[in-house]
Amino acid sequence: MLRLGFPVIGVTDLPRAVAFWTAALNLVDTGEWASASWRTLRHADGSGRALGLMLSRSPAQTHPRIHLDLLVDTTAEQESEVSRLITLGARKPDWDSYPPAPDFVVLADPDGNVFCVVDLSRAPSGGPAA
Repeated sequence: MLRLGFPVIGVTDLPRAVAFWTAALNLVDTGEWASASWRTLRHADGSGRALGLMLSRSPAQTHPRIHLDLLVDTTAEQESEVSRLITLGARKPDWDSYPPAPDFVVLADPDGNVFCVVDLSRAPSGGPAA
C-alpha cells in the first residue's frame, strides 16, 4: 500500500541544515538511514519521522512549487518565531509574491530553501505563498 512519507529538503551543507532544522522545529537527528548525504529527523517526542535532509548539488529554487508551511496560532507568535528563526540562520528573501494583508511570512533556511511561517488567526490570505 502506498503511503505518504515526509518532506525532504535538498541542502548543500548537511551539518548546518541538521543544526538549523533540529533547533527550528525541536527535532532530533535519529541516525536512521544516516550517511554522508542523508539525515532523517524525528519529532523530539518520539511521535515519528518529520523531515529528511538530502545533500544536493542543485541550487535552491527562488519560487519553488512545493514548500513547507510552519504554523502558529497568533500574530505575536508569528513575529516571535520569525525572529527566532532568523537568529538560528534563516533570512528574509526578497519576495515579490505577497498578496494584500498576507497571513504568512516567507523565510529562507541557511541553504536558501524558502518556507512560510503562517499565522492561522489570519489565514487564509487568499494567495499563493511560495
